[in-house]
Amino acid sequence: MSKIAKDFFAGCKDRTPEVRESGGKPVLELPVKDALQFIDLPQPAALEQPQYDLTQAIVNRKSLREFSPEKISLAELAYLLWCTQGVKENKEGKVTFRTVPSAGCRHVFNTYLLVQNVEGLKPGLYRYIALEHKLALLNDDAALTGKIADCCVTPMPMKNSAVSFLWTGYIYRMTSRYGIAGMRFMLLDAGHVCQNLYLSALAVGCGACALGGFKDEEINALLGLDEEQHTIYIAAVGKE
Repeated sequence: MSKIAKDFFAGCKDRTPEVRESGGKPVLELPVKDALQFIDLPQPAALEQPQYDLTQAIVNRKSLREFSPEKISLAELAYLLWCTQGVKENKEGKVTFRTVPSAGCRHVFNTYLLVQNVEGLKPGLYRYIALEHKLALLNDDAALTGKIADCCVTPMPMKNSAVSFLWTGYIYRMTSRYGIAGMRFMLLDAGHVCQNLYLSALAVGCGACALGGFKDEEINALLGLDEEQHTIYIAAVGKE
């Protein structure tokens, strides 16, 4: 076993929470700063979607790297967001139960969206506010998708997608409870989120392509992330 692997698994043995007096209690969801606009999303129940058998979705699941020019509707995007980070219950502002599992219900992910071809939305960078089921427009630079795609090992899926999902981790929310072992749990949670996207995308006639190879620091800077967050996973989505 390599030294990197040994060090990682050795750290995961210690699940004692890191006590950081300056850190304080982690918030359920990081606040949005300097939003240009807030957009209310249709509720998932408002989406008239065809019934899609779960077994068939698992069989048909694949990575789609080329997408059609057809637009995704705002309702379809709202459905995909709800399936990947939707809040089913908020218990007194202390913990949320969502549509995906998470270690200790920590739910560390924030969903950023690079929109290119969604009805009713101008191209640019958005963030999903899961607790309120709405979008915040952060940057209306239409060229931002291309800039971020160029930071990926495989840029084309993002460049021809209707929308790309970028999941950033609010790491302290996990490590404040589990210490270094929280890093393992966060990475496992990323897989839960992206698999939900793959399966739910099929129900609305879309495909997805997960991207894990990218230049972290460059993308973090383009997203305007502070030291509390880090980009963990990306997926491009579009109509088949």
